[in-house]
Amino acid sequence: MKVHPAEDVGMSSERLARIHRYLEGEVVNDRLPGIIALARRRGKVVHHSLHGKMDIAANRPMQADAIFRIYSMTKPVVSLALMMLHDEGKLQLHDKVSRYIPSFAKTRVFSRISDNQLQLVGQDPPMTLFHLLTHTSGLTYGGDPWHPVDQQFRETSARHGFFSRDIDLAEMVDRFAEIPLRFQPGADWQYSVATDVLGHVVQVIADMPLADFLKERIFAPLGMSDTDFVVPPEKAERLAAIYGSPTESDPQLIAPDQAANGDVRLPTKCPSGGGGLVSTTGDYLRFATMLLNGGNMDGARLVSPVTIKRMATNAVPRAWLPLRIGMERYGYGFGLGFRVMIDYGRANGYSSPGEYGWAGAASTYFVVDPAEDLIIMMMTQMWSAEPNRPRSIFPNLVYQAIDQSYAS
Repeated sequence: MKVHPAEDVGMSSERLARIHRYLEGEVVNDRLPGIIALARRRGKVVHHSLHGKMDIAANRPMQADAIFRIYSMTKPVVSLALMMLHDEGKLQLHDKVSRYIPSFAKTRVFSRISDNQLQLVGQDPPMTLFHLLTHTSGLTYGGDPWHPVDQQFRETSARHGFFSRDIDLAEMVDRFAEIPLRFQPGADWQYSVATDVLGHVVQVIADMPLADFLKERIFAPLGMSDTDFVVPPEKAERLAAIYGSPTESDPQLIAPDQAANGDVRLPTKCPSGGGGLVSTTGDYLRFATMLLNGGNMDGARLVSPVTIKRMATNAVPRAWLPLRIGMERYGYGFGLGFRVMIDYGRANGYSSPGEYGWAGAASTYFVVDPAEDLIIMMMTQMWSAEPNRPRSIFPNLVYQAIDQSYAS
């Protein structure tokens, strides 16, 4: 990947050099697994660095074409897929979910506990596609150890193997519909399996498997040849090992079949729209560039600029902020598939009003900043119980290298 002089795009090469020094310090003595860091401004890559190892035990250095499990960075892709169908007039944002997945017509909503029993009520209003896109549907991921709905989600998952590669996506989504909602649709914000439900909606409306739709309508036009739900045998050597840790460092290898969504080298009947894709830095840069360009990449227009603007506009009440979305939550609202910077004065670090993007559970991360004509991306494979410091510090090191700012 060609790296251009930072001064060509109003940045400082000297200040950008801080990125390399910082990230090299983070991977020393295998404190963290390998990292790829990238920054692109005004159409030119000004930083692209590789650090550490993609496989610590095998002593394999990080390589530029390494394949990563991008987990929740799948969500913007699937959200875009639904908006492509919206552009074609095949749906409306406030269509009931039950119009496409009838099992959700019967889904009940948690009200309270009485006599040690969950008291449930009907949906009011009914769940819509808008609720799914904005994570205001009442669905959950089951992560709250105390909430009874989350407990039921975990128990149902244990019985039916949610996200295992041998469960059919449609079957899993119907199982989701059997679990009560945590709250009435539109009444609160809760990060959840909503985008997995959206993935099934896409295949219902498009009348084709989700994986095929993404490949034909997004990945092929954008030239994202290494992005898929499965890593084929001929590319398996490029798959980065994945690690976990209860702290910020000390990576412990996660066996491929024990990783979330299972062994990505195997076929899957459950293409997770919320977290199932693998990709490379180069591929996801093309996706992010398409977003920054208003839906167009090298002549392949996927959606209208109006669509991207709609997706990257906050859609949740400010009274709900800060959202519980990790280290990036302060200052951010949420649009149709992305976090969106709306209160820069409360941000954890540098940004611009209107900046958007998302992250993955294994510490992958991307930023699209239209005001600064900037893309920032980090790829790694570290599933940690503690916030990932490089994911928060690296973007700041990019922004501090700007000499000519365009943001208001």
